[in-house]
Amino acid sequence: MPSLVGLVGGIAPESTVDYYRQIIAAYRERDPERHHPAILITSLDLQLTIQLLNGRRHDELAAILAGEVARLERAGASFGAITSNAAHIVFDEVAGRSTLPLLSIVETTCAAVKRAGIRRPALFATQFVMQAPLYPRVFGPAGLEVLQPSPADQATIHAHYMDELVAGVFKPETRDIVVSIATRMRDQQGADGLILGGTELNLLLRGVEVAGLPLFDTTRLHVAAIVERLRGATA
Repeated sequence: MPSLVGLVGGIAPESTVDYYRQIIAAYRERDPERHHPAILITSLDLQLTIQLLNGRRHDELAAILAGEVARLERAGASFGAITSNAAHIVFDEVAGRSTLPLLSIVETTCAAVKRAGIRRPALFATQFVMQAPLYPRVFGPAGLEVLQPSPADQATIHAHYMDELVAGVFKPETRDIVVSIATRMRDQQGADGLILGGTELNLLLRGVEVAGLPLFDTTRLHVAAIVERLRGATA
């Protein structure tokens, strides 16, 4: 029986659409003879999610996400994925409440960074993600150090993220600002890679590197893992 992936999306809508498109494209590229993969999508209320993250109401967020995962399972999903780095702050809690297998964006990214031989990647994301132990908790045991931007640079990235990127606005001048922060982290902190820890950042920073740093696009890496799971079940 073909595998069916369930996506918890809506955080934000632009990135959820990008996930859908990338899954279709990657599936076709790897096996053009197959039909489109089976995908279910449930969508969260973006503003409510932001309110819960701002208020550190993580138990409530985990309960909502677990409910959406259960909805996907009832609809027939074989496994699930959450299309947001910030929502992964409560990934362990959601996975612990769910019987549906879930693919972690953080664990997938960690494996890719380690394979590439990168040891001190910088992390760009919302402040929710940059200030959480989310990435260090997974990367540390793998012998990798996750570098954070300065508090001022974190605030800059977060402001542009929330005011522009989540609304689907991608400005060249914002890209220039983010690239300048990456350049400083390369020169002053010894960053040797850049994790795009927000699923809208890949829509702003296209390409394979920025400021000479290899990019680790968490959306693309997550999508690749999803497609491998889908293809493995139908091979």
